[in-house]
Amino acid sequence: MSGTPTERERPQRSGWRFVRDLAIIVVVALLASFLVKAYLVRAFSIPSGSMERTLLVGDRILVNELVPGVVPLRRGDVVVFRDPGGWLRADQGDDLVKRVVGLPGDTVSCCDDRGRLSVNGYAVDEPYVVRAPGSDRVAAEDFSVRVPAGRIWVMGDNRYDSADSRVHGTVPSDDVVGRAFVVTWPVDHWSVLGRYADEWDRVPDAR
Repeated sequence: MSGTPTERERPQRSGWRFVRDLAIIVVVALLASFLVKAYLVRAFSIPSGSMERTLLVGDRILVNELVPGVVPLRRGDVVVFRDPGGWLRADQGDDLVKRVVGLPGDTVSCCDDRGRLSVNGYAVDEPYVVRAPGSDRVAAEDFSVRVPAGRIWVMGDNRYDSADSRVHGTVPSDDVVGRAFVVTWPVDHWSVLGRYADEWDRVPDAR
């Protein structure tokens, strides 16, 4: 005995609903991927050795663009920022990557008797810094600067080969594109980029 028309149509309708739901899922996934790439995450390539050994020339990184618009900047963040003017040659692009060392109002100075950089009087242990052979100093020259409002002090991890805020001055916070959070390429360099929070969170706020 054949089934009723309703019973015969039910498998066809179920199949159509499955295809429809699958299509909706694919479209939503593609749209979400586009939105993430367009507004939340961007990829950048490392052009120089100023952040070695944390980042090597040719490394590809992903940058969280919610920083600093939604999520505030923090000391120790590795950030990408637009050239405020005069940092790069015309053939070097528009973006740079450095580590945030000082926030607005901070006093950044170098170096103490153990060669460490200090922020607001706290000497920071920086295991990622590349030092000159035979030197225990994280920077060759002594300096002390108070970071103006609305700006940040940035430095490369390869301190003896980085033209950073010591050369060019502070960076407007508004020029920050985002915070780098992972190395995606090459595969053998894959890593999550931490900010060494255990150390940087000990820095007292500026008075």
